Amino acid sequence: MYSQWRGQADLRHTVAKSRLWALGSAGALVTATLIAGTVSAPAAVAEARHGTGGAGHGVEIAAARAAKKGIDWQACPDDWGLAKPIQCGWVTVPVDYARPYGKQIRLAVDRAGSTGTPQERQGALVYNPGGPGGSGLSFPRRITGKSALWTKVAKAYDFVGFDPRGVGHSAPISCMDPQEFVKAPKADPVPDTGADKNAQRKLAREYAEGCGERSGAMLPYMTTPNTARDLDVIRAALGERRLNYLGVSYGTYLGAVYGTLFPGHLRRMIVDSVVDPARSNIWYQANLNQDIAFEGRWKDWEDWVASHDADFHLGTTRAAVQDKWLQLRATAKKHPLGGVVGPAELISYFQSAPYYDSSWVPVATTFSKYVAGDTKALVDAAAPDLADTAGNIRAENSNAVYTAVECADAHWPTSWHKWDRDNTRLNRDYPFMTWANAWMNLPCATWPARQHTPVEVRTHRGLPPVLIVQSTRDAATPYPGAVDLHRRFKGSRLITEEGAGSHGVTGLVNPCINDRVDAYLLKGTLDSADVTCAPHATPEP
Repeated sequence: MYSQWRGQADLRHTVAKSRLWALGSAGALVTATLIAGTVSAPAAVAEARHGTGGAGHGVEIAAARAAKKGIDWQACPDDWGLAKPIQCGWVTVPVDYARPYGKQIRLAVDRAGSTGTPQERQGALVYNPGGPGGSGLSFPRRITGKSALWTKVAKAYDFVGFDPRGVGHSAPISCMDPQEFVKAPKADPVPDTGADKNAQRKLAREYAEGCGERSGAMLPYMTTPNTARDLDVIRAALGERRLNYLGVSYGTYLGAVYGTLFPGHLRRMIVDSVVDPARSNIWYQANLNQDIAFEGRWKDWEDWVASHDADFHLGTTRAAVQDKWLQLRATAKKHPLGGVVGPAELISYFQSAPYYDSSWVPVATTFSKYVAGDTKALVDAAAPDLADTAGNIRAENSNAVYTAVECADAHWPTSWHKWDRDNTRLNRDYPFMTWANAWMNLPCATWPARQHTPVEVRTHRGLPPVLIVQSTRDAATPYPGAVDLHRRFKGSRLITEEGAGSHGVTGLVNPCINDRVDAYLLKGTLDSADVTCAPHATPEP
């Protein structure tokens, strides 16, 4: 269950709410040693080391074509919601890089030009917000909206976003009818009986079958390595020799795989809120680790709510707040609020609090209103909007990509006994997200397409120093993931935000971090050793 999608909170909640139906998830100043767009030898060598030599040759071919063709930048289509001066275009890539002359798809890209002088410009900064399934097309708005945190970097870089393969405008995939996807289930994700579990297993199996029926031709190729190859073709299409990249959440894993496969094509890379790239972690274990981390951050939020009892009146201790949460769940399980909000919808709404500090106040306020007798506020916040057809299409597509990529990236357990044993054990001590997360990922147990072996992320010749940024209390990407990537990428630097837990650190105001991000992107400057920063400001009611 990964996501970042900063600036798309409504979609994030819609995805979470609707996916819980199964209850009852920078930049490119490119570097290819590109002459006419061919991929450099070190990249092909790296691909060969990972047993992907055929795909590596396919990237060379696709990148050369893209470099020759470039991108025909135009005003963005009206229904994309991207106003001038943002421009949009397309980059063509093969579905299967082992067959570069076979079926092709188009990837949607957009950009906002750098604001500085020609002498200040350093190229393009390409961004991935996470997911899998997140769209990066909103990234150029950080320039056009004059985001204060990015003013200095905007002088040096074009901000480039893209829809990864299968996402949004880039050959979107689907697993079920969007309107059916968002209908409220009202069921409790925490099973009471074996029959409850069997019902969820049936839903997960049907979802996997739906993915195969609606998008089967794409499923074997919906992998992180293929998205990394797409990223290299985008680099070539931009006319850049080397890539400047900013990845958040799942985008850090995409960056880690790109840095492994194309080390000589990177100029600068920032990874923020890091997925542990160990093969053993991708993806079954990663989701179990999330369950533990979510419980910890949920308790952090409850402690904060209790410390502001004068504002929220939800109790002066964590235990008191938790008791009210359990009462709310029990009430919604017996009689769904407004007829549409059951425990599943509650979890998907309340999970935004352990995800993002920016949600602490609004979630606590809505909870407080409910306890004071205002049920409507909670129903409005947590219920799916069946009338939002476009939003529901985006939500269904995002979830389809999330499932397709995680299921295809690695071999998942097929034994229900293992799933049941592991999640029953975890739920005893970490009940907030465990079963909800299990049902979200269970389609991978019966996935109808090939599952691959993850890339062994490591340093290869040509990899530049990478900047890693991580908070210690992050729920979605637990802190050990950043430590592991730091170990794997030699010469990298780790900035730790001690005691903080918001997912996505570079978008928050913390000068200790913001100044170092600017220094790295603008001058290539890194500290001589790793850095620990105090946390950003705690939210206040």
